[in-house]
Amino acid sequence: MSWTPYYRGTGVPPENRDDRSVLPLPPPWRSPTGRRTTDPSRDPARTYRPAPGLVDAVNAALHLRRPLLLTGRAGSGKSTVIRQIAAELELGEVLHWHITSRSTLADALYRYDALGRIHAHNLRAANGQTPASDTEYEDDIGDFVQLGPLGTALLPGTRPRALLIDEIDKSDLDLPSDLLDVLERGSFEIPELARHPKREIEVRTADKDGKHTIKDGWVQCTEFPVIVLTSNGERDFPAPFLRRCVRFDMPPLSEENLKEIVAAHLGDISDETTDSLLKAFLERLNDNDHVAIDQLLNAVYLLRGDQVTDSDQRRHLKAMLLQGLGRG
Repeated sequence: MSWTPYYRGTGVPPENRDDRSVLPLPPPWRSPTGRRTTDPSRDPARTYRPAPGLVDAVNAALHLRRPLLLTGRAGSGKSTVIRQIAAELELGEVLHWHITSRSTLADALYRYDALGRIHAHNLRAANGQTPASDTEYEDDIGDFVQLGPLGTALLPGTRPRALLIDEIDKSDLDLPSDLLDVLERGSFEIPELARHPKREIEVRTADKDGKHTIKDGWVQCTEFPVIVLTSNGERDFPAPFLRRCVRFDMPPLSEENLKEIVAAHLGDISDETTDSLLKAFLERLNDNDHVAIDQLLNAVYLLRGDQVTDSDQRRHLKAMLLQGLGRG
């Protein structure tokens, strides 16, 4: 790839533009989910390189059927670990629960859209679809119940599901403690279905077009899910929560680690620009500057070799792509 100014700041299309080059091809890690390349060398599950000691931590969690809590700076590859585990163990699509300060355990288990159900009944009545009895439309409750990522991970099956609980340290203070009972028992109740006269009700899951039949409003896993929790180290967790996890702190990156990561995504690159970017990035890491590995990949992808020939432009792009992230 060479640096091409697709956008020129004129608002006027170029006269001799090739329609095939409206935009450049994206980097391997920026193809949309539905259009990812089939090239296995670009699969994040294969390009990821575990930190020293991480493989043992993963296997300990698998043997003990415990969640793996990964702590480290943003961009250190914590959330990619579960994708590699799921691919290697053939656990299917990874379920993802991204935590915010408003996240609750209830939302991760299931959601019941009571207002949507009432609205659907009112629409039927407005259209003259009067039920023959009071219970004719009762069985549609399953259309308004959807399992969240944690609830879907706890469904019974022949293989465990893989679940990423991302940035658990961003949660409300009570959420880690709220998780304890569910993670210990591997089960939960949906009261709206437990009270329903019909014993078996099909509901939607967190998987695309996924459905599952719930009996008596109770969900019980047959295999504990494989869970990876990530934390940027911004808070402490209660001891009862920590003792139920296998914990691993992502170690500091070395220049050799960075070279392996870049090579895994972009191939073996050996040029003055790439070496300079690696060294500058590592210096900033050692100075506790908050920069992420994907920033390094972006910079190498655009600036490697002589793709950007103007030295001032190269310096400007480097400064822009490697801006510090602060504590966020």
